Amino acid sequence: MVTAANPRGSDKAPDRVRVLIVGGGYVGMYTALHLQRQLRAEMRSGAVEVVVVTPDPYMTYQPFLPEAAAGNISPRHVVVPLRRVLDHCRVVIGEVTSLDHAKRTAVVSTLATEEEAAGPLELGYDELVLAPGSVSRTLPVPGLADHGIGFKTVEEAIGLRNHVIEQMDIASSTRDPAIRDAALTFVFVGGGYAGVEALGELEDMARYTSRYYHNIRPEDLKWVLVEATDRILPEVGEEMGRYTVRELRSRNIDVRLETRLESCADRVAVLSDGSRLPTRTLVWTAGVKPAPVLAATDLPRDARGRIRCTPQLTVEGVEHAWAAGDAAAVPDVTADEPGRECAPNAQHAVRQAKVLAENLVASLRGRPLRRYAHKYAGSVASLGLHRGVAHIYGRKLKGFPAWFMHRTYHLSRVPTFNRKARVMAEWTLAGLFKREIVSLGSLEHPRAEFALAASPPPRDTDVTADSSPDAHDTTPDTTPGTAPGASPAPPAGAPARDTGRPGGPPRSGGTPGGTGDARDGEDTSDTRGADNRKDNGTATD
Repeated sequence: MVTAANPRGSDKAPDRVRVLIVGGGYVGMYTALHLQRQLRAEMRSGAVEVVVVTPDPYMTYQPFLPEAAAGNISPRHVVVPLRRVLDHCRVVIGEVTSLDHAKRTAVVSTLATEEEAAGPLELGYDELVLAPGSVSRTLPVPGLADHGIGFKTVEEAIGLRNHVIEQMDIASSTRDPAIRDAALTFVFVGGGYAGVEALGELEDMARYTSRYYHNIRPEDLKWVLVEATDRILPEVGEEMGRYTVRELRSRNIDVRLETRLESCADRVAVLSDGSRLPTRTLVWTAGVKPAPVLAATDLPRDARGRIRCTPQLTVEGVEHAWAAGDAAAVPDVTADEPGRECAPNAQHAVRQAKVLAENLVASLRGRPLRRYAHKYAGSVASLGLHRGVAHIYGRKLKGFPAWFMHRTYHLSRVPTFNRKARVMAEWTLAGLFKREIVSLGSLEHPRAEFALAASPPPRDTDVTADSSPDAHDTTPDTTPGTAPGASPAPPAGAPARDTGRPGGPPRSGGTPGGTGDARDGEDTSDTRGADNRKDNGTATD
């Protein structure tokens, strides 16, 4: 028997229980998927409705972002379409701008909000599941907002790949040594999983790509990893962290520990050790923070801005509200020391989603709730093709065995058989054929070429007349209104491609799809520049 929680929203039927899930990432998608299975009869009869509000219509499997950036996996296979997986749920593409749990209403800004005269959408609900994930935490570093590149979304991963290859094109064609050196210098800030895996895969890809340039050698590429603490990859242990440093340095990667980025204004990375590195590529992977939507709610939060939760994954002191994942401070009941919280990683997020869904169903049916308890098993990380590190159940692996375990584990964890088969096929083909080294940076401004062709021709007064009597007897170019031999001027509104950084408009709101991004055991309130990116499934069972 499913009972409603006295809804107050004006847009829902009084005899229907609506579950509102904010976020379509690990927790959001898996919670909706489990509810869809456990409440199948109720959802078909109309007694229960599950609504998922997410900025993007897909869930991003973030452990595959480094391989997508390196071209080993197609971007389409890194994401899982929510409408296909959640075929019995209602998926709303938009962002929750405010949430009043006392009234059980949420204000949602959709893609059509600006065009509609009615304004944003207001959704009423009975049960709330908060899983918006996290967003990049930036520091007030001069020039970071102008020149920094993130690595949390599939768009950023593919944009970074295009950007790296474009910089190699610039270095190959320029005659200015300063421009060449800046184009071939790549600085990554943050020595956690995000920075190390992205750096390892992209360095591997760029080193391979350099063989197709007549004037670029692998040793001309300068890769710098900046970490504020005295170690990298703390989740795999101190010994494996030292091995990772040796492995990266053997590949001509400059690893700088206990070093901070102080400025990147004018495309010059200024480090705390006094170094000044002219660079056109600065990748920021040095922290995350809870999604901004949490600040627009009336729910209790901790000092870090996360929702305070109970071991049953309910919001502390609030009825009919649930939370898990990066945005939730969930007590770790398996920890030896009291007061410890679960690490914001996918290993916990996927399991929390299952327990949350079971408890939500139990609450609707008047049954007791159970606590979430899962002991951390270990972590694996890739350092490029055939290289990796792992620390699993106390056992330490490195090199090819760790890399193979990394791929095997994530292949088993990526959602849907469809994605598993496609990723496996791409890995197989990648072993038989050469890498793709094409940059598709023009995808960032797909209308630029058409806008140029459709621009109005220059006025006659803009064309300088030739004093020769035959000047006006020459055959005109094929483009009407264009001076002979001249290229048409770009329209005033046509976007210009910036080869210094990936293009495209900035993303707003929380993490796309609500996917989390903080790494295992990292303190998201740490402002020292240590990487706090979400494990996203890197840790093993």
